[in-house]
Amino acid sequence: MPEARLPLNGITVLDLTHARAGPTAVRHFADWGADVIRIEPPPTEGEDLAGRRHGFDFQNLHRNKRAITLNLKSPQGHEAFMRLAKSADVVLENMRAAVKHRLKVAYEDIRAVNPGIVYGSISGFGQDGPYGARAGVDQIAQGMGGLMSITGEPGRGPMRVGIPVDDLTAGNLLALGCMMALFDRQRTGVGRWVTTSLLESQVFMLDFQASRWLMEGEVAGQAGNDHPTGIPTGVFPTSDGHINIAASSSRVFARFCETIGRPEWLDNAEWRTQAGRSQNRRAINAAIAEITATRPSAHWIDLFEANGIPCGPINSIDQVFADPQVRHLGMATDMHSPHIGDKQVVASALNISGFSKAIRSHTPEAGEHTAEILKGVGYTNAELDDMRHKGVI
Repeated sequence: MPEARLPLNGITVLDLTHARAGPTAVRHFADWGADVIRIEPPPTEGEDLAGRRHGFDFQNLHRNKRAITLNLKSPQGHEAFMRLAKSADVVLENMRAAVKHRLKVAYEDIRAVNPGIVYGSISGFGQDGPYGARAGVDQIAQGMGGLMSITGEPGRGPMRVGIPVDDLTAGNLLALGCMMALFDRQRTGVGRWVTTSLLESQVFMLDFQASRWLMEGEVAGQAGNDHPTGIPTGVFPTSDGHINIAASSSRVFARFCETIGRPEWLDNAEWRTQAGRSQNRRAINAAIAEITATRPSAHWIDLFEANGIPCGPINSIDQVFADPQVRHLGMATDMHSPHIGDKQVVASALNISGFSKAIRSHTPEAGEHTAEILKGVGYTNAELDDMRHKGVI
């Protein structure tokens, strides 16, 4: 039975990425139907690929792809890559700038044989400029991009976010940019070089905290679990744990006071406006906490939800995937692998009417499709045997 059609069927992507930021971009293409060819160097003697490859991280990042091993440093390997690039639509990479030029797989090299190529690059700090040659690491970009200065409790020092948010954001943005370049190519026939970096992505993600500085001259600090500007929004204790409550608008705060049994709070002129509540956040939070601590989380969530007050539990990761709404959304999706059996990985967060986002193929072993792919661009069995003997594939 033929596979169901997907939005990116007919698009061929050459995946030169590593670590997390680049593979995050590629995953969007792979999940939505592109023929993604992951290109990796041949393993060195004694290298244990299975341990890392069969782990949760690699399996989650690299599903729905085909895999080829190719030594780009060898003339034969480079020639094979360029043969693939001639008919590709997209090349994605997150090498340091000097590396792709040394390997002769940079945008200019590919464009010379394929003017319609969409070439996507992620770097740490940009392709050029004072930091252009530096290697990028998520936590370094979190610090340089201001995120660690506004994360955590006041006075406790800088704090990293619990996920590699810069890697993930850069990958998501690069995928979006490459999709736009493909759309433009339909009209013009012209390929583009699409770039972003961990630093650019982090500054972009500062969002309103950045515009506070740019427009108002305010340097945001750490606010812990409180929203930086909207009070009360934060974490409050219950008799069996904690919950999040978001009641910062004047309309919702008035309803919150009635619901929690403290309508007299609205008689306090300093608490009636957002500015006043922000200035009195400690007193307001303490007053709320004194009440919420008397009942269990489920009581407050049911009560607030019934009265249109945003609230929710604070789940551990296992509780997230046990949550009925997360189950309904199908965020844990099945993947069968002949190498490691039946597993679950994280589903795409996108939903497109008329298309399935089920996993179509397992995360491949290194070089699992080398012969199949190279035969598809004209290599003979004899040529492949010669390349294997020379360590090219």
